[in-house]
Amino acid sequence: MPYPHSAPTGLGQVAQQAAQVLYQHRLVSTRQLHRLVTPHHTRSEFLRRQLHTLRQAGFAEAVGRRSTGQTELLWWLTEKGAQAVEAVGLLQPRAYRMSPDAALGPLQEHTLAVVEAGAAFVEHARRLGHECGPLDWSPEIAHYYRDESRPGEELRLVPDAVLSYVHTEAKQRTLLTYFVEIDRTQMTIARLAQKLHAYAAYHEYAPQPQTAKGTRSPRRQAPMPAWRYRYPAFPRLLLVLTGASEDRLARRIADLRSLAASDPALASSPLRAGVTTLDQLRDCGPFESIFTPILGIADPVDAWLRTPLSAAA
Repeated sequence: MPYPHSAPTGLGQVAQQAAQVLYQHRLVSTRQLHRLVTPHHTRSEFLRRQLHTLRQAGFAEAVGRRSTGQTELLWWLTEKGAQAVEAVGLLQPRAYRMSPDAALGPLQEHTLAVVEAGAAFVEHARRLGHECGPLDWSPEIAHYYRDESRPGEELRLVPDAVLSYVHTEAKQRTLLTYFVEIDRTQMTIARLAQKLHAYAAYHEYAPQPQTAKGTRSPRRQAPMPAWRYRYPAFPRLLLVLTGASEDRLARRIADLRSLAASDPALASSPLRAGVTTLDQLRDCGPFESIFTPILGIADPVDAWLRTPLSAAA
């Protein structure tokens, strides 16, 4: 959504929207910005002019990246641009700042893949008449918890993105929240399975109430799970794989399911988790049967992650 009033920078509406997207998602390609901010324009020339206006004003910078035989620009906000967005007060402030070194660094492709997954949700929501916009996912939000298998240690779960999506069917509107993890085949399957274990542990974690020293303990009540302070329902977990051939990704999915089945914490967990590829998400959209459940029967499902039994209920 655009700013409700003129920004202090005096920029046009599209430039302001682009600045918001860059602030939220840190590093975004021209092509991705076109799909997110100006999808109603057949060509991207207008957006490019707005981006160059941002750069000339000192609010944004860009680096080149070779993609499909061509060079495209990757954009981020400067400190000045980030401060201008924060001054308007519409977005949750983020301490992270992109730099030329980081934009060209090893996390470049991962950051762009997270944006690409979010853009797939936005584009298919637009097509289906659902609601999901360029600012409806946030990267790397920390969730703190403790795991019984590692007593005394505070752990931190950081999804690649937390995404909100309003599914609309007739007059029924349902808010769906997702933890999104991007796997570019650069970590071992064992490490990926450990991430699943962390989500199951976070689901179960309930902080114990603190009592003042010397006071009587209140009547014992079951503590509330930590996730309930943030979410009305525990988010579904989506793993999105990319960075390898279709056959290799299929083997990776099978191996992940096998490891997950051998984890007792996952076997007893109500965690709803599914895995797909970035190509499938982009081409088919989240509400086609493109997700393989990580636990249980391997029949493909859509982003509701309903099992056949729960779908029939």
